[in-house]
Amino acid sequence: MRWPDDAQGWPMAAYSRQILHRPHRWHVQEAGEGPTILLIHGAGGATQSFRGLFPILMETHHVIAVDLPGQGFTQLGAQQRCGLDHMSEDLLSLCRNQGWTPDLVVGHSAGAAIALRMWEMGMRPKTGIVGLNAALGNFKGMAGWLFPIMAKALAVTPFSASLFASTTTRASVRNLVEGTGSKLDQVGLELYYRLATDKGHVDATLSMMAQWSLDGLLERLGKIDCPVHLITAANDKAVPPEVSADAARKLPNARLTALPDLGHLAHEEDPERIANLILNT
Repeated sequence: MRWPDDAQGWPMAAYSRQILHRPHRWHVQEAGEGPTILLIHGAGGATQSFRGLFPILMETHHVIAVDLPGQGFTQLGAQQRCGLDHMSEDLLSLCRNQGWTPDLVVGHSAGAAIALRMWEMGMRPKTGIVGLNAALGNFKGMAGWLFPIMAKALAVTPFSASLFASTTTRASVRNLVEGTGSKLDQVGLELYYRLATDKGHVDATLSMMAQWSLDGLLERLGKIDCPVHLITAANDKAVPPEVSADAARKLPNARLTALPDLGHLAHEEDPERIANLILNT
């Protein structure tokens, strides 16, 4: 998607700006005063994922939300820099360039892995890291090898992103969202439809999937001693709650909060409850 051409109706657009910091042209939303909170969305999402959380947190904090490379309105500058290490390195470089020193980093799904990797690279949030339905485990069984292969095939197959974007319907987006165990209102579904029908966003998401590897990070969890608050939702069908429970056992300074309801997009379903948990981390 192009900023500002495609920005009409985009949540929190009044707080948006673009920053050229190589290799990407970043889309950033920034507002509020106080301790700094950095929000990192998951694969396939964008800043719209935090449309409920952002306004609550900015009442008492300086809040920054960033679109990951190629996703949302961030323009991808290097196709090969969509894996965990490269994205973490590039986002950390952006933070240092802008003088952002987050007191707390909140990552949803794959965004939690990026937050932990950034800590390994030198970011030291004073309060720590919050993982919302954190994707901190590899796929089990057949999916463990089949899913990465499929993602890599899609990413290198000509026109795969174009085909996906052109054939996606609102009904299929609803099915995808509900398949994560979450139920969103029509506004939320429409925003995901806009993302899913944008070739650039889909292409970058497929590249992220193809280049993604957690093996090294998972092996080093026992050495990450910053405070980590993992929040899980019982209805999450994308990242089962036991993934966070297992990670919490390995992380030296972690605590786990298990919600009896909600799905993978818990922060979009009930932003007030999730904001309260974040602010009490």
